Amino acid sequence: MHRTFVMTSARHAHVVGLGLIGASLALSLREAGWRVTGNDLDPEVVTLATTSGVIEGDSPDPSVTLIAIATPAGAVIDVARDYLERFSHPDLIITDVAGVKSAIVQSISDRRFLGGHPMAGSELRGLKGARSDLFQGCTWVLTPTLETSPDVYTRLHGHLREVGANVVAVSSSDHDRLVALASHVPHLLAGALMNQAADAAQEDAVLLQLAAGGFRDMTRIAAGDPAIWPDILFENREAVSATLKLLEARLSGLRDALEARDRDSLEASLTSAALARRQLPGRALSFEDMAYLRVLIADRPGSLARVTMTASEMLVNIYDIEIAHSVEGNKGSLLLAVDALQATRFMSALHAQDFEVVREG
Repeated sequence: MHRTFVMTSARHAHVVGLGLIGASLALSLREAGWRVTGNDLDPEVVTLATTSGVIEGDSPDPSVTLIAIATPAGAVIDVARDYLERFSHPDLIITDVAGVKSAIVQSISDRRFLGGHPMAGSELRGLKGARSDLFQGCTWVLTPTLETSPDVYTRLHGHLREVGANVVAVSSSDHDRLVALASHVPHLLAGALMNQAADAAQEDAVLLQLAAGGFRDMTRIAAGDPAIWPDILFENREAVSATLKLLEARLSGLRDALEARDRDSLEASLTSAALARRQLPGRALSFEDMAYLRVLIADRPGSLARVTMTASEMLVNIYDIEIAHSVEGNKGSLLLAVDALQATRFMSALHAQDFEVVREG
């Protein structure tokens, strides 16, 4: 697992927690030219991470500019507060990767903290499963608030783009509600289906040999680390429970249609699902496919969050973002790179919210 990296800058990141996500982020940042240190509760993990080239040491420099907390969700608040107290310089950014956001975001008011969640994973576990390309093409959610510093958001957005992620912004409450359906419930369903098959296989051993691609695709995530999931599910239990109830009703309807030999209902359900599946986002863009929008924003809390959250609600990926000049005066200027095919619709939505938008190039 040893890797050799060529350092292109003195930028320094520190990763807290060297499991699959934390170690993969460390590798990704090192590949992008960062100097990366890290620590973990398990000293053996730190030793292995150091000797295998994942990190360079276990202590951050006083000038560290990025700290990523990849601990279980329940530990994030205390860890973040500790580092915010230890490092007072204004250029620091602290983020996390926890799968539940509301409790964390509501408990940390420092402008240097911005909650995050990469929608990435693997059936492999821990440091040994880490990959530098784990975040290539994944969706990385950021959860800005009205107090989020525009500079912190734009810099963290840029850092995450360096590791290949597509960055979206939603509120922490929306994140938890949506991720229940997109991530948490699917994990429970994969586990339930796998357990059902395993129980049946005790009587019919050949069953698991008949498991074809569809079964394997649906149950792949059940092989992930089970130790991290109870905390995540308990933290988001209201949204997960509500989603399970809706799904139970849908499954009940399918069972009724099957028992009634209602072909039209079954076909309608399968057809709508097939159409929705084919429309999942996934278009990759080249440089020529992008449009560049300059957005004038007022120097008041929440302006940047309104722009980025509008993009996420419309499924418009912001591929690059920068503050073109200081937003300390009456007006600030953002330069956004977005999908050219979505630019006009996005501009209209921003105009409707009284933003001044100009397309450049």
